[in-house]
Amino acid sequence: MTSAKLLSVAAALGLFFGLAPEQHSQTAQQTASKIGVLPIQGNVYLLYGAGANITMQAGEQAVVLVDSGPAELSEEIRRAIRTVSNKPIGFIINTSGDRDHTGGNENLAKGGFFMLESANQSRPQASVVAHLKVLNRMTGLEDKTAQMPSAAWPTDTYDSSDWKLYANGEPLIVEHVPNAHSDGDSIVFFRKSDVISTGDIFDMTRYPVIDEKRGGSHQGILNGLNHILKDIAVAKDNEEGGTYIISGHGRACDRNDLANYRDMLTIIRDRIQDMVKKGRTLEQVKAAHPTYDYDGGYGVESGSWTTSMFIESVYRELSRLGK
Repeated sequence: MTSAKLLSVAAALGLFFGLAPEQHSQTAQQTASKIGVLPIQGNVYLLYGAGANITMQAGEQAVVLVDSGPAELSEEIRRAIRTVSNKPIGFIINTSGDRDHTGGNENLAKGGFFMLESANQSRPQASVVAHLKVLNRMTGLEDKTAQMPSAAWPTDTYDSSDWKLYANGEPLIVEHVPNAHSDGDSIVFFRKSDVISTGDIFDMTRYPVIDEKRGGSHQGILNGLNHILKDIAVAKDNEEGGTYIISGHGRACDRNDLANYRDMLTIIRDRIQDMVKKGRTLEQVKAAHPTYDYDGGYGVESGSWTTSMFIESVYRELSRLGK
């Protein structure tokens, strides 16, 4: 990589970490959108400002998105994409069935380019890829409350451990992470760019949401994070740089950030596990504040997912396991 490109990437990362407000202002003016665009590495960008992060790969062939954001922001997202590329969208890969990750499927797939070789090449729509369990949720087959309009459903699914795709001269490896945030989670590894998009198994803004009704588990999240750390992500120097990781929410990260997050979840799990073994009640566990020293970075006291709800979920899981 040239010195000029290294400086460009460093400046972009500085923008996202809040180190270059003047660059942030310039980017906002360029996009004329609520959605910010941050180059990460290789051909991969982060689109932020839509709630859940959207990962974008842009090349000569097409645009690839990991997640599509909420439906009401689709035009803002499309305008942000056009500041980087005027190519059609080829793939939208959903990391879960959550509406903040899938709401824009229908809007953004329209007018896209169906890239799968076995499909009808004249079809004017991007391929929407997800694990089969996401489709089952969105159709209401497994959960009527999660049913979504058919136009938002995945058009192409996999039910194995992974699915390998190819776009813009780069291998994309989509891997199923069983029973993590939910039962249909996927992570996406852009192998040439060396970037991983994790979805909600990794959330830099709060403790991870464990969707128990849809097969989620704390241990499944830990298994997914450990797999990334052991088998995919590689640090460059002193555990910094190298593979970049785009979390479901919050800032861009590297392997060291992910390791710290994994360690935090492991420590909290072990604290609650120890109290469960000693027969402590849920109220006693909460009173012991097992997350206290991490609440400054991840604690949330209101909204759809709070610290209290996270502790309750971990406690229930460990109690069921009898540990």
